[in-house]
Amino acid sequence: MSGGPRKTFEFDMQDIEYLRHGDDAFLARWFQPRGEGPFPAIIEVHGGAWTNYDRTRGKSLHEALARSGVVVLSLDFRQGKSGPFPCSSADINYGIRWLKANAARFRIRPDCVGISGNSSGGQLVMLGAMKPHYPRFTSIALPPGAPAVDATVRCVVMLWPVINPLGRYRMAKRELAKPNPQDFAARLIKSHDDYWRTEETQREANPMLILERGEKVLLPPAIWIQSSRDEVHNYHDPESNTTENEAERFAGNYRRAGGEMVLEYFDAPSLFTTVHPTLPESIAALDDIVAFVHKHIPMGG
Repeated sequence: MSGGPRKTFEFDMQDIEYLRHGDDAFLARWFQPRGEGPFPAIIEVHGGAWTNYDRTRGKSLHEALARSGVVVLSLDFRQGKSGPFPCSSADINYGIRWLKANAARFRIRPDCVGISGNSSGGQLVMLGAMKPHYPRFTSIALPPGAPAVDATVRCVVMLWPVINPLGRYRMAKRELAKPNPQDFAARLIKSHDDYWRTEETQREANPMLILERGEKVLLPPAIWIQSSRDEVHNYHDPESNTTENEAERFAGNYRRAGGEMVLEYFDAPSLFTTVHPTLPESIAALDDIVAFVHKHIPMGG
């Protein structure tokens, strides 16, 4: 997908407060290319099974985008037992609107914002892109006097998303029931329980099942980056009516619903661009993400 040679930008990075809940300040790591702009912008949402990590996760992607001339705002947000669903989605929805409301500060256009996320963050960004006006997600108001903006996005980047939380939860339970379960099973079950609380919420906020239920949603152009060696994020769900793994199943659902979906596999370890950013496959995947973002959010709008 690479679009060939592209101008390289120097960029600055700093942490800024974008949201506050009571006495708790939530930070965003801001990557700003040097120049007048206007630049494309990406809101970045980290993974960690809805319970772990922070805005620093995914540094290789943040820097690749910034070097290409994309403003990146990587968010901290409520998560885990103290911030269960829909807390993360409400914070992310606010973060998109806050970025748009401050477009001049970031040298962007408010209509030139996309979103990216990995693992559980991939689920959160797709859910938010599908339902930017959902009342449970728009519950945090911008400061008085802020311009009227919404949380719609121009494109979605997903790296090994947990696109079907309920399916992954039940997969982990099946694994735990085996005589010698893999280590991930108990850990994932606890993370799902802490954030989602019930199977019903995992069904409600489930991009896979939302499409299969035929709900009316927005479908911005999307790309899914997937390791071919990743049984935790891409597996066959025996409760589905297909023989496809989750990636092919979702891509097919998305296209049939009228959306554009690029699905790319790389022969690399799981979490490869995050954990092994210098692998040739990681560099190729990051190049493809950069090309995808610039295709759908051209420089200058």
